Amino acid sequence: MSEIHSDLLPSALREGYAKFRQFKYARHSQRYMELAVKNQKPSTMVIACCDSRAAPETVFDASAGELFVVRNVANLVPPYAPDGERHSTSAALEFAIHGIGVQHIVVMGHGRCGGIAAAAAQVQQPLSKSDFIGKWMSDVRDVVKSVPCPQGCNASDHHRLVERASVVHSLENLRSFPWISTLETRKELSLHGVWFDVALGELHVFDEQSGNWRLVPSEAPQA
Repeated sequence: MSEIHSDLLPSALREGYAKFRQFKYARHSQRYMELAVKNQKPSTMVIACCDSRAAPETVFDASAGELFVVRNVANLVPPYAPDGERHSTSAALEFAIHGIGVQHIVVMGHGRCGGIAAAAAQVQQPLSKSDFIGKWMSDVRDVVKSVPCPQGCNASDHHRLVERASVVHSLENLRSFPWISTLETRKELSLHGVWFDVALGELHVFDEQSGNWRLVPSEAPQA
C-alpha cells in the first residue's frame, strides 16, 4: 500500500491512528469485529461539549460500543420543538431512545467552558455574519439571568455556577420530550447531570432530591 501524502491528514492524527492500530485495536480486535457484525447496544447516552478537554470516553474510560455520545457547543439540550427544522441533538436523542433503547441519559457539563463564559459575560459580538453560535447559545442567556453572582464571587466562580445551572436546565428540557418524560415516569429511563472539573479531573453529579452537587468518589466501587 502506498504512503499517503503528508498534507492529506495532520501528522498527529496519522501517528495517533498508528498507535490505535498497534495497541488498542490489536488488543481488542475481536470486540471490534463483533461490534461490526452486531448492532450497537450501549445502555448510556452522554450529551457533552465539543471542548477537546472534556471527552466522555476518556473521563469514563469507555471502550468502543459502550457509550452513545453526542457533542455540541456547551453540551446543551434544546427544548422539544417538532417544527420541521434541523435539530441535531434532538435527532440523536430520538435515535438513542427509539433506535437503540438507551436506559440512561447523562448531560455532562465541564469547567472553563468557553460558550458558557461568553454567555455569562454577555459577549454579543458574533463570530460570523450567520452567528450560529449566538443563536445556539440564546437559551443560556436566560440561565445566566437566573444565576445570581453572590457578593465576593469572581467571574470564574460565577461561570461555574452557570455551567452547572445550564446542565440542570438541559435536564428540564429533556423532560419536555414526551417520550423521554413517559419513559422516565415508567422508570425505564433515568436522567443524570454531571459536571467535570478539567483542572482537577474531578466529576460532580447533581442530586435532584437535594438540589446539590456531589463529588463522585474516584475509588472503584466494591464488588
